[in-house]
Amino acid sequence: MKTVYSFGKGRAEGGAHMADVLGGKGANLAEMSNLGIPVPPGFTIAATLCTEYLRQHQFPAGLDDEIRAAMRTLETDAGRRFGDPTDPLLVSVRSGARVSMPGMMDTILNLGLNDETVVGLAEHSGNPGFAFDSYRRFVQMYGEVVFGLKADNGRDPMEAALEKAKEDRGVVRDIDLTVEDFQSLVKRFKQIIVAEGGVAFPEDPWEQLWGAIEAVFSSWDTKRAVDYRKVHSIPDDPGTAVNIVAMVYGNMGEDSGTGVAFSRDPSTGANILFGEFLTNAQGEDVVAGRRDPEPIVHMAERLPEAFRDLQDTCQRLERHFGDAQDVEFTVQRGKLFMLQTRAAKRTARAAVRIAVDMVAESLIDRREAVRRVQPQQLDQLLHPTIDGTADVQVLATGLPASPGAAVGMVVFDADTAEKRAEQGDAVILVRRETSPDDFHGMVAAKAILTQRGGMTSHAAVVARGMGKSCVAGCKEIDVREAERRFLVDDHVIAEGDWLTIDGTSGRVLAGKAPLVEPTLDETFDQIMTWSDEIRMLRVRANADTASDAERARQFGAEGIGLCRTEHMFFEADRILAMREMILAQDLEGRRKALAKLLPMQRGDFCEIFKAMDGLPVTIRLLDPPLHEFLPHTDTELQTLAESLSVPLDRLRHTVFVLTEANPMLGHRGCRLGITYPEITEMQSRAIFEAACDAAEQGVEVEPEIMIPLIATAEELRRQAILVRAVADTVFSERKRSVKYLVGTMIELPRAALTADEIADVAEFFSFGTNDLTQTTFGLSRDDAGRFLPSYVESGILPADPFQTLDRAGVGRLVGVGVGLGRERNPGLKIGICGEHGGDPQSVMFCHHIGLNYVSCSPFRVPIARLAAAHAALVEPGNACTLEEVTDDESVAFIQQSAGAGA
Repeated sequence: MKTVYSFGKGRAEGGAHMADVLGGKGANLAEMSNLGIPVPPGFTIAATLCTEYLRQHQFPAGLDDEIRAAMRTLETDAGRRFGDPTDPLLVSVRSGARVSMPGMMDTILNLGLNDETVVGLAEHSGNPGFAFDSYRRFVQMYGEVVFGLKADNGRDPMEAALEKAKEDRGVVRDIDLTVEDFQSLVKRFKQIIVAEGGVAFPEDPWEQLWGAIEAVFSSWDTKRAVDYRKVHSIPDDPGTAVNIVAMVYGNMGEDSGTGVAFSRDPSTGANILFGEFLTNAQGEDVVAGRRDPEPIVHMAERLPEAFRDLQDTCQRLERHFGDAQDVEFTVQRGKLFMLQTRAAKRTARAAVRIAVDMVAESLIDRREAVRRVQPQQLDQLLHPTIDGTADVQVLATGLPASPGAAVGMVVFDADTAEKRAEQGDAVILVRRETSPDDFHGMVAAKAILTQRGGMTSHAAVVARGMGKSCVAGCKEIDVREAERRFLVDDHVIAEGDWLTIDGTSGRVLAGKAPLVEPTLDETFDQIMTWSDEIRMLRVRANADTASDAERARQFGAEGIGLCRTEHMFFEADRILAMREMILAQDLEGRRKALAKLLPMQRGDFCEIFKAMDGLPVTIRLLDPPLHEFLPHTDTELQTLAESLSVPLDRLRHTVFVLTEANPMLGHRGCRLGITYPEITEMQSRAIFEAACDAAEQGVEVEPEIMIPLIATAEELRRQAILVRAVADTVFSERKRSVKYLVGTMIELPRAALTADEIADVAEFFSFGTNDLTQTTFGLSRDDAGRFLPSYVESGILPADPFQTLDRAGVGRLVGVGVGLGRERNPGLKIGICGEHGGDPQSVMFCHHIGLNYVSCSPFRVPIARLAAAHAALVEPGNACTLEEVTDDESVAFIQQSAGAGA
């Protein structure tokens, strides 16, 4: 099988369609050759050999013959011979993976130089300084890449020798050294290679070449490359190709140069040539920052003809590929050579503008424009970000729980946060972990930082719902709330110190970092409009207040998929009434306290209905265990006892009795409503009275009452009877009725497996995938952050299941639930309301199994809209059958245990 592919002189043995074989760089070099664009000749060793070499640590038989044959073709195209001492052919050896990984793998330039060929290069070029500088660069690069003599803890002996030579000569730039300086450096570098690496620098060009090929293949497994792939979800198996290309020289004088350019501005998307270049330089000078490059527009003055050629070539490449291009180029004595082209990496703002502009320019259609913008990128547009040019001090890194950046003064409790915020201070609330008691402080804070917790911890979920930055599970910090400080190693951050939180990356920064505020323009609106035309999934928002609902609607939400009523009880006047209800000794006492909460809930629901006029609103009845509403510290207990005229001992005893060993699986959800039906009655009355009030004001109301945490159809049946009885009473009292639905949240495995029975009662399902993940895995989302990252890093899990839906386990349960529910009730409306509703990969799954909608926090609504469009582009239809959502074993299980037809 062929493994080496040549290109050059206007022809190639491959093209852009062969990226899997040739890697992105090799495929595009071949494509440019076929287009007649000036590319130095060369050949590519297939990426498939990389994984084979890394597995067997040897090259396959026959590769040497293929490479030597390709080198002969290259010599003919270049008009020079490899290893010729009079006019040597020198080559670059570069990596090139299928997916671009800029700077992550290794490159070697000027390969083929030795003590003989450097003399020939000097004589043939007529420039000994250039020749011996190139030799110095090659030996240094070869020692670093092939022999691994890279800087270790800041110690780089070859770089130190170079700096010493410049200091002795009194110059700043490398190119200002003399021929004698370069010759001396070459000798010194070779001595360092022997001393540090225990090997001699190879003089034989072929030995050099094989060493370089091995080094490039091996660089696929370097830590930086592995980490990059992990961050960008690039698989480990494709490997990298190796590109051997004839050298062209940007360091032959002031009529030569090198640079990097983008066909459009990668930051803004503006249709202008953007980039940097250096005269009399090689590529590594730009990359390594050894000299300050100039803006690309200055090239028009220094190398005007080459600049015009570069402009024309970039426009031609952009038209050919239909996308903005990132190119590397060299100018050798006035002639332009293209060394690489690839799709340009770009900011979210640029991605949106480029996509919309290219539709207007008839380069792509609307569907391709939507496909070009990645859903995850939109986070950059919806939240403040840290100025990328700023010099910042990173103290620690945790989980990027809620995107965006914020600056504020550190506080360690919710009351202080609220008080300081009322005084006009910007504050960052720092806690070991947050609880519902901290809600008012979280509302007041600009951002939240926790030592414990995961991506779906209380802090993370609440912060995302409010659009606040949050870094959770930051294990590197030691929060000492009683001492009003936290520690990071020897660094102490005390209350009142300034801090910057970057919830997009998970970074915690010392001091005030400059922020860039988000702005949305007409191009963003256009991409969203096109996405809405394509997608089939509806997108709702999780919103607990009218302001959240309004924000969600501004972001394009088509309803509320989850209104968590417990979040309405934590304001000062309400929490007191709630605690009075919990501490009541009898039904009469509970009803008295609930009567105080009724008008508050009614008012909240009415405002939410108004905000979502004409759109459905799913309201989840009370879900958390009652002890979460009670104080725990002695001071708080004493204050509450005095407020309610309750003996302190009795209060302590009640808190003790209500506190559960495993509250997540305890007395919560529908179990509360069954034990205390008066709670369900009060909340239902508040909902239906609010619906009637809103309807009287001309608002189109669509309430959906959701019963949480059911395990059996009977639990739902009893609660549904109660809800409907209240509805009938309210409608009779008000002489008005509204349409409504009663459904449930499927968040327990048993509920998913008996969904057919539940569908006999429910008018809709909403999968609570946060809790379904917890109960399926047996993981606590608040505690698993301590070890889940290591599970993902070591490959035990492919991803954090609280961030991306686990298809094999949790996803199968969802699929079974959908299939069983629709078999029994074909018109059943089904969605998900866990945080997975804003995760693009999870949205893809939801489209596949035929859900009606996903629901997520307001700031993730645009992400979900775009992700749903991407899902429809990949898989246009989204019908759900048991065969599609389960494997044979699962279908058989369903048929046997539930009687469902296949």
